[in-house]
Amino acid sequence: MKKFIFIFFVTGAILSGCYYDSEEALWPTLPGSCDTTSVSFATDISPILGNYCLSCHSNTAAPTSGNNIKLEDYADVASHADAVLGSVKHEAAYSPMPKGGGNLIECDINKLEAWINQGKLDN
Repeated sequence: MKKFIFIFFVTGAILSGCYYDSEEALWPTLPGSCDTTSVSFATDISPILGNYCLSCHSNTAAPTSGNNIKLEDYADVASHADAVLGSVKHEAAYSPMPKGGGNLIECDINKLEAWINQGKLDN
């Protein structure tokens, strides 16, 4: 009986160690906790793009895997901002991004939209 209990706990520990969930699913953004009053390109937008977009849309990867759309620096992002927003919102006229991935978290989309509405400042 002790051997069975030991095997049961060891198996449970191994299986629970293989569980993976994203941070956003475990701790979603609470309503009202997404501050979009003053969005900065360097602090807010660049990290979002780094997390979701640059694997295909960096200056080196874009020619082969990103349809030559570069999103690595401010000038490139500002010139494609409306299309990026349409893509991450999965709007009908745009190719849904990230390609083959899920949606961005709502707060990141809201920050991108706020940055555009605030004039796409290079700050």
